[in-house]
Amino acid sequence: MTKFIFVTGGVLSGLGKGLLTCSVGKMLEVRGWKVTAVKCDPYLNVDAGTMNPYIHGEVFVLDDGYEADMDLGTYERFLQAPFTRLNNITSGQVYQEVIRRERKGGYLGRCVQIIPHITDEIKARIRKVAEGGFDIVLVEIGGTVGDIEGLPFLEAVRQMINEERLQDTLLIHVTLVPVLQAVGEPKTKPTQHSVRELRAIGLQPDVIVARTEFGLLDKEHQEKIADTCNVETRAVFSSVNVSTLYELPLVLERQGMGELLVEYLGLEKRKPDWAQWEEMVARFNKPTETVRIAMCGKYSELRDCYVSVNEALRHSAAEVGCKVDIDWIETEDFEEDLSKTKALSEYDGVLVPGGFGQRGAEGKILAINYARTHDIPFLGICYGFQLATVEFARNVAGLEGAHSTECVPETPHPVIDLLPEQKGLDYLGGTMRLGANEIILVEGSLISKLYGCRRIKERHRHRWEVNKDYYRVLEEAGARFTGVSPDKGLKEVLEVPGNYFFLATQFHPEFKSRPWAPSPPYYGFVKAAYSKKKGLPRPF
Repeated sequence: MTKFIFVTGGVLSGLGKGLLTCSVGKMLEVRGWKVTAVKCDPYLNVDAGTMNPYIHGEVFVLDDGYEADMDLGTYERFLQAPFTRLNNITSGQVYQEVIRRERKGGYLGRCVQIIPHITDEIKARIRKVAEGGFDIVLVEIGGTVGDIEGLPFLEAVRQMINEERLQDTLLIHVTLVPVLQAVGEPKTKPTQHSVRELRAIGLQPDVIVARTEFGLLDKEHQEKIADTCNVETRAVFSSVNVSTLYELPLVLERQGMGELLVEYLGLEKRKPDWAQWEEMVARFNKPTETVRIAMCGKYSELRDCYVSVNEALRHSAAEVGCKVDIDWIETEDFEEDLSKTKALSEYDGVLVPGGFGQRGAEGKILAINYARTHDIPFLGICYGFQLATVEFARNVAGLEGAHSTECVPETPHPVIDLLPEQKGLDYLGGTMRLGANEIILVEGSLISKLYGCRRIKERHRHRWEVNKDYYRVLEEAGARFTGVSPDKGLKEVLEVPGNYFFLATQFHPEFKSRPWAPSPPYYGFVKAAYSKKKGLPRPF
């Protein structure tokens, strides 16, 4: 029988529920249990695809093309299970399905209500994930306890806890324990109020995880939380700041959380095997040398916009044997003052990530030009690939005014144009070229050396492509398109052979990067940045 662990959060957002969910899953995985995770998002969007990353964080794309909440990316970077659209449940999906069923007469004339119809749909979707043969399903409820839009999900959790067998469910509540500077001691009152709110809707936590900025809770404060929140003292844990986020499962394991989870769920006691995970964490913490990377984008002031990119860089740096220092640079600054691009000379590598729209585009093109002409290792991703093509078209192929029709529809040289199947679409949500698509790599190319093979599958999220009318003129000018889609021959990879390292991909390799298996393009980029800094020959 599948067991369910529910994770809720209180007091405020950003406490790290997703990271805690992954850590719990990892503690069970290293004991040999098959684990997966579900993110329940109370917003009314059907998926995350149409949301502004500046407000909500990055959109994470799965192999099946689903545009997920960014927590799905964290799940994939921690856990071994394959993830699909079933692993992200939104209010929009739930209400859409219930209303669709009502319109077809599926409720036999009954009044359709939040309880039982919405809550039944939520429960059915959670249980659908369990059909994949998993021993444990982790269910993270987005938002904080008390949010009005999250109440149907919490009610569904309450019902599931009552419906499942004893020891088949567990509720973990994540709260904040702050320290006020004027007082100088931890305050548990926010946790007490949060649990009181949870209990008012019929949910009693089994485990409480206190998010702290000062280190582990002492015994006195653990006991105070236990007494006021009706849990055992040994079931109160601390989620603390760590040097790398992959260290948190080890921190919680040392507090005894893994053994307690096994006991509370009535699982067979197994010795955890942390050897590979500890070795991987050590690779992140051991290096002393650093490479500096300039991340040039229009959402640069909010790191959540580029979580997967940042993590892929860190995965790669750990594999190379260095650390990575990422500076987020707003490219509009280059548009206002061209001389500011000289600041890029201070960096070991320049990266232009994905994005949309005209704002900051010219600044990105200026950054790409500076990296190419000053031979700074460069990596472009999706929009970065498209704008690298524009930069090459303008400044090498001599196509004055070349641009993407996304930015300048009337450009005289539309070297980047809308995919034919994207024209005339009535809906924006879920209609881009999405998910894992096959790519054929040119033998002997930089990209084929990085992957060590000729055929790969990487995830995509775009509407625009290199215009086939300009293939020949760009290639005659020296551009090498070293990856193509097998079905339509779409250009997927751009290389500039004369440079130390200049690579751009239409796909998003960061989505498949893992701490134990870094993305090949990112690894190549960081390796090149490190090697060039050390004055070494080109590594590839």
